[in-house]
Amino acid sequence: MICSNNTPLHFNVSTDHSHYTILKMMYKMNVRATVAIRCLLTRRHISSSLSSTKRRSAACAFQTQHPRSDILQHDWRHYSTTSNSLESWKGNTMSQSDFMERDTVLVLSDNDEVCGSASKKESHLFTPTNPRGILHRAFSVFLYDASTKELLLQQRASTKITFPSVWTNTCCSHPLHGMDVNEVDSAEDVKDGTVKGVKAAAIRKLEHELGIPVGQLPMDSFKFLTRLHYWAADTVTHGEKSPWGENEIDYVLFVTVPCKDSITINPHPDEVDDVCWVTQSKLLEMFADKDLLFSPWFRIIANRWMISKGGWWDDLDRTMTTNDFCDYESIHRFDPPQEHLGGGGNAGPLFVAEK
Repeated sequence: MICSNNTPLHFNVSTDHSHYTILKMMYKMNVRATVAIRCLLTRRHISSSLSSTKRRSAACAFQTQHPRSDILQHDWRHYSTTSNSLESWKGNTMSQSDFMERDTVLVLSDNDEVCGSASKKESHLFTPTNPRGILHRAFSVFLYDASTKELLLQQRASTKITFPSVWTNTCCSHPLHGMDVNEVDSAEDVKDGTVKGVKAAAIRKLEHELGIPVGQLPMDSFKFLTRLHYWAADTVTHGEKSPWGENEIDYVLFVTVPCKDSITINPHPDEVDDVCWVTQSKLLEMFADKDLLFSPWFRIIANRWMISKGGWWDDLDRTMTTNDFCDYESIHRFDPPQEHLGGGGNAGPLFVAEK
């Protein structure tokens, strides 16, 4: 490997296999993002010597001690440890199992710093080793009819692996590594509220899940409001020892259309069982119906910010046309409702829920 000062750097991958040690050495020698570093960080060169969990731990530990290093900021997140980093994403030709194995989510520190990657499956498994899975980035879209102030809900398909058959907001998913349109936002993108990566991911998934064509919801029509860190075991649908759950820093996006007839909605049957437009009063009726299941993240967002008097939904015009409700600095943290504690790792409360 050649450093930026043309000094050769020699190491033996079979013996000098600590990612933390190698990254630290590169930092001290002012190594920058070269093809050689990319090769070092790719799976084919070092997967035999260190597990993916340890690779991510090494990267996160290095980034914590050297936050200004551009090694991780520009390399680790794109040349990470999963197998789908640069392949084209073709949602309509992939099964739910394919998404679990091939989607490469953004692994985060508690402060929403991208410090690695994991498969969708690995990040959502609740085990004794990872009782809340792996923290990763997500988004939640809320699509409104501006003329009636109705919100579009979806019922997740019964064939979904995580949280099947639950009612939730319009669309919820993950930005991914290695997409043709970059979906990885930086701290600067969050600070100024642009978050084009998360918005690009939202547009991709709205087309995939609901059949809304790209172009009907332009990127600049999305309003980024805030972030929340929540976790929840999928115990309601998979039982007390559920192996599945969520542990996400979720970006909340609002978007409006002039009227519901102005967009095309053609739900994908493997993703969505049903959709409906609801008023606030109708949603409250649905929440009170014990026969209906709702996603824990949707309940948290709705009860915390949306349906209270003077909340985001109550004053939708103000929400969409001003920054009065925008909070780009905070990461609001929530434990799940009692029924979503536990799971395969017997996870208990992590935070004191914000009131």
